[in-house]
Amino acid sequence: MRHPIVLSIALGLTAAMANLVGGLVIGRKYWARATLRYFLALGSGFMLATALLEMVPQSFLLLDGRTAATLVLAGYLLVHFFEHSIHAHFHFGEETHHEELVGRHVGVSVVGGLMIHSFFDGIAIASGFLISEWLGYVIFLAVFLHKMPEGFTGASVMLAAGRSRRAAIGAAVLLGLATVAGVLTMAALRWHVGYGLPLSAGVTIYVAASDLIPEVNREPGIRMAFVVFAGVALLLVLNLLFHH
Repeated sequence: MRHPIVLSIALGLTAAMANLVGGLVIGRKYWARATLRYFLALGSGFMLATALLEMVPQSFLLLDGRTAATLVLAGYLLVHFFEHSIHAHFHFGEETHHEELVGRHVGVSVVGGLMIHSFFDGIAIASGFLISEWLGYVIFLAVFLHKMPEGFTGASVMLAAGRSRRAAIGAAVLLGLATVAGVLTMAALRWHVGYGLPLSAGVTIYVAASDLIPEVNREPGIRMAFVVFAGVALLLVLNLLFHH
């Protein structure tokens, strides 16, 4: 097995680049909302399945059940606190206009909340690789699938707050750096991976179930539901192929 920290840093940087690409796209041209929602739907299904079928069970193997469950809940509530107590909720990847945000400080607070997401993305990637290469790659893919829409969000909210395109792209860069910071933090605290994994599992469940899937549900019709199911099926297929 290759060194887990080296793999974590390399793939953390890859995920960070996806943030930057999302910021560059929103800063230069508009992507169709329906196209973005398909991407979100696939990612939400894969993330939810990864958290519930891989990260949570592994957390219960590392810690006693009550401690693991408490940390999963703490991770979930941590993101809820930052999204609903520090700043108003902002929808992933949705096109915005200047009149939708009341002040320039709002853009900063929203990006700050997204950086919490990104930091724990890095924690999750590193935690996975510290436990097994399989878990690391699965968590990375779950993270990667929502990184470009996250970059979209960071950049578009800055534009909506009246900031420049340079500031919008800078927000996407900050999200990427937060992911790398999460990887490096978990690398430095690798002996506490038993705590990092359930915390990041709770964060992953929140982002998938409370942020992404509600956005997917805004699209009418049944097609989006099947794309979410396809995201779940993707994890199951990868699991089957890997273990055989």
